[in-house]
Amino acid sequence: MAKKKKAVQEPMFARLCLVTPAEFEAAHFAPVLDATLRSGDVASLILDLAHLDPDAALSAAERLVPIAQANGVAAIIAGDWSLVQASGADGVHVAAGQAELRRAVDTFHPDRIVGGGGLKTRHDAMLAGETDCDYLFFGRLDGDTADEIFDKALDMAAWWSVVFEIPAMVMGGRALGSVIEAVDARVEFVVLRDAVWLHPEGPSAAVAEANRLIAARQMEAAP
Repeated sequence: MAKKKKAVQEPMFARLCLVTPAEFEAAHFAPVLDATLRSGDVASLILDLAHLDPDAALSAAERLVPIAQANGVAAIIAGDWSLVQASGADGVHVAAGQAELRRAVDTFHPDRIVGGGGLKTRHDAMLAGETDCDYLFFGRLDGDTADEIFDKALDMAAWWSVVFEIPAMVMGGRALGSVIEAVDARVEFVVLRDAVWLHPEGPSAAVAEANRLIAARQMEAAP
């Protein structure tokens, strides 16, 4: 089973991760992504390329993965495993169940990151944790349809973060302030999409502000 955390452990707070926009054209998005990743701490970028045909998805991955890596950001492909090797991405995000997640771990470990999503229950999460994947993702990549984090996703991520060693990611809301909910719940990573890419002041300003909110809440919570 997934390893439980030690009884005494330093608290961990949310670091920011991003998901690519629901739709984008890679050539136009590339400079925006580069500027965004330069504007503040981002741990990882999940490339959700489901809206693109296979050739366009490969072209986008080949263009965007090096930008993420040049900024010290782990580039993780959602779904299509073939793009991981072809683009040199750092890992793969799997949301198709325990068997597929285990196969991904067997295929890519120890050289690349493997994360598990599509978790609907605590039982699902514990089964996914048994694969020794690198993170569990609570919520959906397109799950930022409300300003706040969805209660079920946050509750599961908070429970997992308290009990188990494998880090948790939780899908944030469409408002930047949702990162505070993740900090308060001691979830290791909070993921944003529209809150960044559709921010009225631009995505670079959004990343800077999200990091400011995280840091301020961490300071408030410090003993």
